[in-house]
Formats: sequence, structure tokens, C-alpha cells
Amino acid sequence: MGKIIMIGAMKGGVGKSVTAFNLAYTLQKRGKKVLAVDFDPQSNLTTCFGAEDVDVAIGDLMMNVIEDEDLPERKEYIWERNGVDFIPSSIGLSAVEAKLRLEMGTEKMLSAVLKPLRDEYDVILIDTSPSLGALNINAMAAADEVIVTVNPQLLAMMGLQDFLKTVKKIKTRINEKLDVAGILLTMCDARTILCKTITEQVTETFNGQIRIFKSKIPSTVKVGESIYYSEPLIEYAPGCNACKAYERLAGEVIADEG
Repeated sequence: MGKIIMIGAMKGGVGKSVTAFNLAYTLQKRGKKVLAVDFDPQSNLTTCFGAEDVDVAIGDLMMNVIEDEDLPERKEYIWERNGVDFIPSSIGLSAVEAKLRLEMGTEKMLSAVLKPLRDEYDVILIDTSPSLGALNINAMAAADEVIVTVNPQLLAMMGLQDFLKTVKKIKTRINEKLDVAGILLTMCDARTILCKTITEQVTETFNGQIRIFKSKIPSTVKVGESIYYSEPLIEYAPGCNACKAYERLAGEVIADEG
């Protein structure tokens, strides 16, 4: 049975979708069969994969489950790009979020979508929106682990404690198997004093309580360029420092399986 990993953050612009995209490919390079799920109405991960003219998105699958309807054939909603499968998103997911808030017992709708797929993949990555709303509650209810992406800037750090408290509540009330895989520092510029200071602060605050991944994703123009061309770093710029960092991160994630 595959492991489901949610990529989460309290603030946008911290490299969450980029991490989901590149981690999917670095895990695939290590022999894992990977499914990436775009669970954000902004559809940034879908853009990373270069998907256009999406007929059936994750929001449609959620509505099928909410309305007790059968899911469509998998070929209708699972896309493939260079060895990595993914389920796209669309702005229609916002309407689903509104519906989830109006109905009771909707915390495990995403779980129902992913359950039939778990045996077919080694890893399922869920890219989520930067919030603590109904969609993220569904993602946490479905996941085994959460990777929390944090940009070492002051504003990006401010919601971290609230996010971690929510994970703890979901673990207690809805999904007892949920754990924090670790905190991933992204968009790091080790040359700046602020980056060094906040990195040290994170280490001091959570050391011994929550894992902080040794892999830290550096800032580089190659990341933006690769997204523009809808190519993961492992294809677009395999020698750049950010790509090497994601490859190390994949190693850390796989090491957890032991």
C-alpha cells in the first residue's frame, strides 16, 4: 500500500507546488511509482505539469463522492508525464470547498477518491492550498504524513505553529496515523543574515520535537525557468543546486520507509 504525503504550508509563495512537482520526479528516479494530486483551486501543480484543457479534475471526483456517484474511468482523470502520474485541479475545486463546509461528515471525501489508488503507487503526493480550510482538513484526513514547506522569511514563519497545531488536532480527532514527516526549508539564500537567523530559530524551536529535513532548497533562477517550460529540475537543470537538494530530499523521504 502506497504512502500518502501531503505537502502543506500556511502561506503561499513558499515553494510548495514546486516541491511537490520536483519531489515526484526525484522519487520516480529512485524507482518509485508516483501519483501527484493537485488539491489546490489555484492549480499551480497542474500548471507545473503543463496540463491544459482539463475535462475531469480533482474537484469533479470530489463531487462524485459527495453525491454518492461512481467515479469515472481512471484514464479520464489520471494524466501521465514522463513516468509520473498526476490528477489535475481547476478553479471548480473552490465550489467543492464551499459545499464541504455546508455538509456534515465530509472530512474523508478525498480519502474515498484515493483509497482505490493506494495499491497502485508507492507514493501519492498531495499539493494543497495555503490555508486551514475544509480542503486541507480533507488532505490531512487522507495523508499518512505531512511535509511542511517554510520559506525562511518572517511572514512565512508566522503561521507555522498554527499549522502544526491543526495537524495535531486532525491526528487526535480524525486520522490517528497522521504524522509530520518534517519541516522543509525552501527558497533559502544562505548568504543573507535573515535566512541564517530564521533557520537557526526553526532549528532551536523544533529540534528534538519535529524533524527538520537536512535538505534545504536554495533559491535559484533555474526553478522559475523550469516551471515556465513545464519541466522538473531533474530534466531541465539536473546539475543545479536546487535539483541536487530535491534529490537529497527524496533520499530522506525514502529512508523513512526503513
